[in-house]
Amino acid sequence: MKVVAINGSPHKRGNTYHALAEVGKQLQENGIDFEIIHVGNQMIRGCIACGGCAKNKDEKCVMATDSVNDCIQQMKAADGIILASPVFYAGIPGTMKSFLDRAFYVSSSNGNLFRHKVGAAVIAVRRTGGSSTFDSMNHYLNYSEMILATSNYWNIIHGRTAGEVLQDAEGVQIMQVLGRNMAWLLEMREQTKESVVAPNSVSKTYTNFVR
Repeated sequence: MKVVAINGSPHKRGNTYHALAEVGKQLQENGIDFEIIHVGNQMIRGCIACGGCAKNKDEKCVMATDSVNDCIQQMKAADGIILASPVFYAGIPGTMKSFLDRAFYVSSSNGNLFRHKVGAAVIAVRRTGGSSTFDSMNHYLNYSEMILATSNYWNIIHGRTAGEVLQDAEGVQIMQVLGRNMAWLLEMREQTKESVVAPNSVSKTYTNFVR
């Protein structure tokens, strides 16, 4: 089994990375492969709402000049996905938001590629905005019918300079518990995939509020 973590921080080894490393240690101790994919330092444009991915049905965004399409396939192949981000102005940084909008729209437009994978969101924050960013990240996981791994508090860790989050004893424990719980869910999913039949996927019903 394998978990891929999307690092949405512009810093490759900043606090978001250190939070992921704590989760990853627990996964690896339970025999699960773990890989961090760093996207936060890339030039990733937001979704332009062209509908090309839904029309082409090739599991690709029509914008092919960045790493989004490669990441989609890595996420599709994984058993678990972690979305990790710092906090900019009490929300998801622009590059990470652009990545998520495109990757998850391609997924939903091509048969829900991430359905029933085990997922989690992880947030690194200096002071304020962790809960709102955590909530926003979870929207992507919930919409995709993913199985959410949880911890003993919100998956938020605090620090400013790189590595400072490791001084947040409660935050470190949260990440460790998350890693163990995620490993447990992945093992249960693996052990029961033949004996417990998953519910059939349904075609999405779209409505609006215009009468």
